[in-house]
Amino acid sequence: MSERAVRPLRADYPHLVPFGTRWMDNDIYGHVNNVTYYSYFDTVANAFMIENGLEIHDGPVIGVVAESTCRYHAEIAFPDRLEVGLRVDRLGTSAVTWGIGIFKVGVEEAVANGQFVHVIVDRVTRRPVPIAEGLRAAMAKILNPRVTDQ
Repeated sequence: MSERAVRPLRADYPHLVPFGTRWMDNDIYGHVNNVTYYSYFDTVANAFMIENGLEIHDGPVIGVVAESTCRYHAEIAFPDRLEVGLRVDRLGTSAVTWGIGIFKVGVEEAVANGQFVHVIVDRVTRRPVPIAEGLRAAMAKILNPRVTDQ
């Protein structure tokens, strides 16, 4: 079976967040538009960082997206209720690779999954800086146990 055909399971993600689709998420074809998934990814990853110490308004650092990918397995549409799973697939000095899975409530297999890379940078210079210890500790708690290159 190709990697593309594998649908991650809810149990693959230690941090799950309830998430509802919105009317505006549907496109002309009647399902959630592909670009909207990236908005879900961004929202869940940033919420986690904010909840764990990243000050987005006045703090000295910000997270910028360096890369993102998404694999689509099944359609979703408003008014589907979702859960978005989050884990850390790689934790570097200045960057984190999030593993993200999107699930319909009550369904074990992901409707979509992907990765989202954040680089932590100085707010002014936009140069990479080390991830703060408190945030790093929170990220380490949801580290993907299958990752061995940390």
